[in-house]
Amino acid sequence: MNNTIQMVDLKSQYLKIKSEVDEALLKAVEDTAYINGPQVKSFTENLKKYNQVSAAVTCANGTDALQIAMMALDFKPGDEVIVPAFTYIATVEVIALLGLIPKFIDVKADTFELDHTLLEGLISERTVGIVPVHLFGQCSNMEAILKIANKHHIAVIEDTAQAMGAKYIFEDHTEAFAGTIGDVGTTSFFPSKNLGCFGDGGALLTQNLELSEKINIIANHGQRKKYHHETIGVNSRLDTVQAAILDVKLKYLDDYSMARQLVAGRYDESLAGIEELITPVKAVYSTHVYNQYTCRVADGRRDKLKAYLQERGIPTMVYYPIPVHLQQAYLTYGYKEGDFPVAEQLCKDVISLPIHTEMKDDVQEFIIQQVISFFNNGK
Repeated sequence: MNNTIQMVDLKSQYLKIKSEVDEALLKAVEDTAYINGPQVKSFTENLKKYNQVSAAVTCANGTDALQIAMMALDFKPGDEVIVPAFTYIATVEVIALLGLIPKFIDVKADTFELDHTLLEGLISERTVGIVPVHLFGQCSNMEAILKIANKHHIAVIEDTAQAMGAKYIFEDHTEAFAGTIGDVGTTSFFPSKNLGCFGDGGALLTQNLELSEKINIIANHGQRKKYHHETIGVNSRLDTVQAAILDVKLKYLDDYSMARQLVAGRYDESLAGIEELITPVKAVYSTHVYNQYTCRVADGRRDKLKAYLQERGIPTMVYYPIPVHLQQAYLTYGYKEGDFPVAEQLCKDVISLPIHTEMKDDVQEFIIQQVISFFNNGK
């Protein structure tokens, strides 16, 4: 391959909609309303409509979104929040920053979501929240999680940073977007996300208007009226320039999801015959928007496959090499190796292949053939 293969091709994606994005950017600059400009209001409203949710609140990034959600739900220091051991660090980071106690839970080996069958055994009188992470692009089993959460009067915060646009399919065949099912959903607009801006950005979604009002106040220094601070808040805003970009890209989100699904489908079909490689398992209760195409490699050969592909100019990523409970910063909570065996094994097995909206057939075919070659040659 003469062309450089990328995990995510943001430049080609931009060039496709360059005229619209450039026009939106220029308008935002000319308006000079760089904070809370009309583009922020427009995008917030369109995000709410797209997700068919009662309220959307934008903020500076996905990590802030998680923190604001927990503050709005009145979590207090010492309260316990159940969170997967296999996730990006931000999900747990905000729990620690707020003085809450992370109660780690193991995940399922096939769909990577938290194992809801373990929830009852972790709930105590101090448990106030559960954070299902819709990892890699599909929803956790929200009905099962909500059944337990409602029984114990526990809040549910959906981490939807990797699954914007995915739909949960209820047992009665109705559907709802990821992030709109629990008490509140949080998301990130980091550039590589399915809906990404040109910097940092985030948002919260909720069907609870009273909660959305609290979220708005907290995100704005704890004030409803300027210089009148009724609660402790933070300063977390989506700037106008990023909102202008997102408002354009939101119109293409479904197209982006379909493009990723086509790429994933080609991988699925072409790699299906490799016994040592387990391609992503799709849950029956969720669509999949493939923020990542994450496989598992058997027999401890993940790192060898990664090196083999790298030698041939094919980038891969490991999301994630260390489970959160074994990260140095979180050893203080007393967990040890062996506590969450599935999460620990996934960290040794998972590998993500390139997937993005602009993937060319010949590039993907080259990747596929190199993966097949690795296993055929017994590397």
